[in-house]
Amino acid sequence: MYLSLFLFIYSSFLYMLKRFFLLVFIICFNICNAQKPLKEQKETSKDTLRKSTFIKHLGNGYIPTKYFNFDLRYLIKFNQFEGIRTGIGGITNDSFSEKFKINAYSVYGFRDNRFKYSFGGAYRIAKKTNTWLNFTYTDDLQETGSTKFLTDGRAFQFFEPRLLNIDLFHKHITKSVGLQHQIFNTVSSKTEFSVSKIDPTYQYTFVTPDKSLNTFRITMVKASFQWNPFSNYTSSKNGIKETKEGYPKFTLQYSQSIKNTFKSDFNFSKIDFRAIHKILFQDNNFSEITLVSGLASGDIPITHMYHAYPNNIDKETILQRFSVAGLNSFETMYFNEFFSDKFTTIQLKHFLKPFNISEHFKPQLVLISRYAVGNMKQPEKHQNITFSSLEKGYTESGIEINKLIFGFGLSFTYRYGAYHLPDFTDNIALKFTFNISI
Repeated sequence: MYLSLFLFIYSSFLYMLKRFFLLVFIICFNICNAQKPLKEQKETSKDTLRKSTFIKHLGNGYIPTKYFNFDLRYLIKFNQFEGIRTGIGGITNDSFSEKFKINAYSVYGFRDNRFKYSFGGAYRIAKKTNTWLNFTYTDDLQETGSTKFLTDGRAFQFFEPRLLNIDLFHKHITKSVGLQHQIFNTVSSKTEFSVSKIDPTYQYTFVTPDKSLNTFRITMVKASFQWNPFSNYTSSKNGIKETKEGYPKFTLQYSQSIKNTFKSDFNFSKIDFRAIHKILFQDNNFSEITLVSGLASGDIPITHMYHAYPNNIDKETILQRFSVAGLNSFETMYFNEFFSDKFTTIQLKHFLKPFNISEHFKPQLVLISRYAVGNMKQPEKHQNITFSSLEKGYTESGIEINKLIFGFGLSFTYRYGAYHLPDFTDNIALKFTFNISI
């Protein structure tokens, strides 16, 4: 069975490479034949448009077919709990139907020897306001302490650096129904009602005066809003489309767990906020400022607490900790070192103009500084797990030199301030960076 699964994934991967290199060949051929007669040029333009559409799908993480788009997110990944995680998934496209979608995936972890899967569907209620009703059933893993904004929707990266070193996951079986709606041109929303069965993959007990829980159920209602007041939009019968990206952007999400509803064990609430701003300067210099904050109240297990996006493994030497830097993570903060029920992080990045060394070699220097502060009200409720708080404030700064070769670069970060460690080398993170776009 495993061999058949591997051969199927491998053949899908070869199919993807074949389509990609075929695309590169066609584009080069079209460029070399730009002086052909008008009729042939029109046909060439149509082919180029189709290939351009294919590249756009590929950049979004899809291999398109006639009725179904294969999702590259599930092809192959790696983390400390599952080891190699491989599988297949995708979603129907507009050629199949413009009114409803069907999506599914199935993956297998070779270290935990377990299949995970999800399937669901969506029905379009109103095209002009991009209103969809969604249904999903998922049996998978989630990183403990991670928080996702519903309005972020689907995210794709060719390479997910943080995922390589994550080892703290919890199993969850979740049934959800949600509604997506464009309230105004600049305001989109998503609401969701879900019922989850949670089973931590590590030794953990949540203790209350009347009971102790190793596994638990959570019934949750979420409402998320994305506000982009400075972006430009156009409205048509096909819906609302963003034509120019503007900053700052704001995201707000409220979550409420309801005890005793569908056997839910907890009653707690969470408010999460994010603001992203970009400041443009002369000579193609620009700065990015990202603020993320969260507040949880009530009886809440560690699975739904906050971490501060750590990305450092607990090894003795700098070279043993050498890995790949994330996009918005704390590179010197060790995994599972801090958990909070309220926290705020601020990340500042300044991108200098790329060095124009040659046509194909334009590395870019980025200056980075990060700060995190947080606390936990009742840490004694969380048994069999050790962590610290962020009440003193955590700081790190560093530099990145990106796009040195094939999208790879280098990152150097230093940890200082209240959580500076006694051993000097333990405060240093030296890593690869990876930046590529299509």
